[in-house]
Amino acid sequence: MTETTDRITANAGAIAAAEKDRLLANTRASSALFDRAVKTMPGGVASSFQLGDPYPIYLERGVGAEVWDVDGNAYYDFHNGFGSIAVGHAHPIVAEAVSKAAHNGMHFAVTVEACVALAEELCRRFNCDQVRFTNSGTESNMTAIRVARAATGREVIAKIEGSYHGHVDQLMYSCTPGADVMGGRDTPAKHPKSKGMPKDLDQWIRIVPFNDAAAFERLLHEEGDKIAALIMEPVMMNVGIVLPQPGYLEAIRDLCTKYGVVLIFDEVKCGVTIAAGGAQERFGVQPDLASWAKSIGGGAAIGAFGGKAEIMDEINHGAAHQGTYNGNPLSVAASLATLTQVLTPDAYVHFAELGKRLTDGMNDAIEKFGIPAHTIDLGAKGCVSYRPEPLTNYRDFLDTNTALYDASYPWMINRGVFMTPGDEEQWTLSVQHTHEHIDRYVDAFLGLCEALAA
Repeated sequence: MTETTDRITANAGAIAAAEKDRLLANTRASSALFDRAVKTMPGGVASSFQLGDPYPIYLERGVGAEVWDVDGNAYYDFHNGFGSIAVGHAHPIVAEAVSKAAHNGMHFAVTVEACVALAEELCRRFNCDQVRFTNSGTESNMTAIRVARAATGREVIAKIEGSYHGHVDQLMYSCTPGADVMGGRDTPAKHPKSKGMPKDLDQWIRIVPFNDAAAFERLLHEEGDKIAALIMEPVMMNVGIVLPQPGYLEAIRDLCTKYGVVLIFDEVKCGVTIAAGGAQERFGVQPDLASWAKSIGGGAAIGAFGGKAEIMDEINHGAAHQGTYNGNPLSVAASLATLTQVLTPDAYVHFAELGKRLTDGMNDAIEKFGIPAHTIDLGAKGCVSYRPEPLTNYRDFLDTNTALYDASYPWMINRGVFMTPGDEEQWTLSVQHTHEHIDRYVDAFLGLCEALAA
């Protein structure tokens, strides 16, 4: 098996080099735009997640499940705005709602009736008492943490090793640490993700592994009276997709209740994508607070957080939550149309059918050519990770074969499949994807596996 894997890895290097050359030849307009953009934006992009090597692909437009870059190349889109476009591009229902809102006033910094209706829909979907709006997942997580601290009178926050919760300083620890800085398995290090953070800020954070309730219990036994909240993705989506093992979320819920710790589910990525009611519906575990963003907005910039009324009431008693653009009419209109008219029960039947068709086809290719990889199918979300066994935590992710990803990205792009630029990401399906789009992906992946195994 080692000999086979070594051959596949060697082939991956040659494929990556050839496909990258082809990609660069086909994206000369992106190269030219990068030369222009880098003069006024660090890295030539609006967010560091958009960086490319040696430059990113710049898109021009998107309709349905397709996008076109500035060179005129067409792609079937499985990137979908880092998971923000489960409705697909330019969905007519969402576009009409946004157009109507734009013509009636894009911003007032005053709550509108549609904002109230959206709050009611979020509370219904996620079985929570109250919500507040933000403009991003980062803001949602930041404020949920503040409210949890206010509710408990404690200051320390626990988080999962390898998880990302936005670029707020207090949570940018142990996001994707390298093996040389992540510490021991029983004592994960609090390694900062970014420069520019106060060096003593780490006193307010504790790190525990995913799928290890015993490790969290040990932490609570030692410091339970200091810990305000555990913030976690109920499905890890910063390293591909890592599913919670049976009983894990239930055990975490019980421990948080026992020690008076606020359990916060970061559902920014999995919210309305893995089920209509997110992880809470799919796994039957209710947090105290949750945060949402990305696909709840149908492409608009919006976030939200909410949960138990007695915790959210801290906002009425000194826990600050502000934002000039919170609940603005444009974003609210897009989100309300998305949740009430597009992401309906039929949409989730559609996601299930397409997800199965995609992973079935990929699994056949993996098995046929002996590729060390596995797939995950989870509603509108899914991934292929280049490691034979499913991941259980962040450290498993470090065992994935990055050479295979380095070959797969340009290979898929060159065959009209637009993907996220990172082996830690995952695909997102939209309601506008069809069998044709899925089969293009499968055919391209089949060709990749055949080339890897040659």
